[in-house]
Amino acid sequence: MRIALVCTEKLPVPPVRGGAIQTYIAGVLPYLSTRHEVTVVGRTDPALAECEEAGAVRHVRLSAEGGPERYADRVAAFLAGERWDVVEVFNRPAFVGRIARAAPGARLVLSLHNAMLAPDRLDPAEARRILARLDAVVAISDFIRISTARLYPEHAHKLRTIRSGVDLERFRPGPSPRSEALRARLGLTGRPVVLSVGRLSPKKGIHVILAAMERVLLTHPEAVLVQVGSRWYGHDDTDSYVRAVREQASRLGDAVRLVGYVPYDEVDAYFRLGDLFVCASQWEEPLARVHYEAMACGLPIVTTDRGGNAEVVTDGHNGLLVRPWHSAEALAAAIQALLDDPDLRRRLGAAGRCMAEAGFGWERVARELLEVLEG
Repeated sequence: MRIALVCTEKLPVPPVRGGAIQTYIAGVLPYLSTRHEVTVVGRTDPALAECEEAGAVRHVRLSAEGGPERYADRVAAFLAGERWDVVEVFNRPAFVGRIARAAPGARLVLSLHNAMLAPDRLDPAEARRILARLDAVVAISDFIRISTARLYPEHAHKLRTIRSGVDLERFRPGPSPRSEALRARLGLTGRPVVLSVGRLSPKKGIHVILAAMERVLLTHPEAVLVQVGSRWYGHDDTDSYVRAVREQASRLGDAVRLVGYVPYDEVDAYFRLGDLFVCASQWEEPLARVHYEAMACGLPIVTTDRGGNAEVVTDGHNGLLVRPWHSAEALAAAIQALLDDPDLRRRLGAAGRCMAEAGFGWERVARELLEVLEG
């Protein structure tokens, strides 16, 4: 079959600037391309050629100048010039109408990585028209699938959950030469590391983690928070929230390292220097992919019970769930419990690695996705 994977206008594939969707596409490509001809349609990037081919995979990169609507027009114009058996559209239901007209006869699949069909994002009447055109909808979590099915029960039969995955070779337990070099450079030798990886955004809750660390330091003054991430992928620019976070972190002195943006091909080294991982989602997170990376690296996870996070973190098995999600006190208590108990950290971390090996490799993701694409 000839398959087109249509990425969003935000970030390029492969994930040279990061991005969960871009990482997902790059992860499944080696498996999809052994059975079909695959073209990835994405946005241009200074680091990447506009067109390139590698075996059965072709990348076509189009300008995102002018915003999503202009980008969607360019995608449709490209698709109209060739014949397609399947087109999968990632997280942009508004593109579906154009693509249906550009690729008549193709099987149409929508991959939902956020609640893009919610009424606050898309008029329900338009959402129903889009769903009627689709052959299948892949949701990144049960949370996204169930919330979509509740809104549009007549289309529930088209929905399927396929959770994301992780590179189990790159993300693995134990230190690496790069992580040890980072540990020395950041001055972390001999100190327990509380790791957080995520954008500096209110919905990611970095301010809650910092407030929790104030309490953690009362009982574990040697602990240090390493926060990896910037306001937006590929940049270290600031806004009022970033400035507030930096001010909040400065009050904790040597107990915080705000690392900033790290290219995705380097981020595994940070996971491999952590002693535990913290995710403090303050919004209804679809299911943050950092959970898979932390599990693969054998880190016990502390995460808020928001959105889809609890689908892969079972309280007391591979991590600790924080309730209420906005409570710095509850978050601190969970972090302190893990810092207090090395055996608990090892047990939860080992369970997480087993879960990753059993169900979160890219081969599993690709196998399930192929079942949808092949109909």
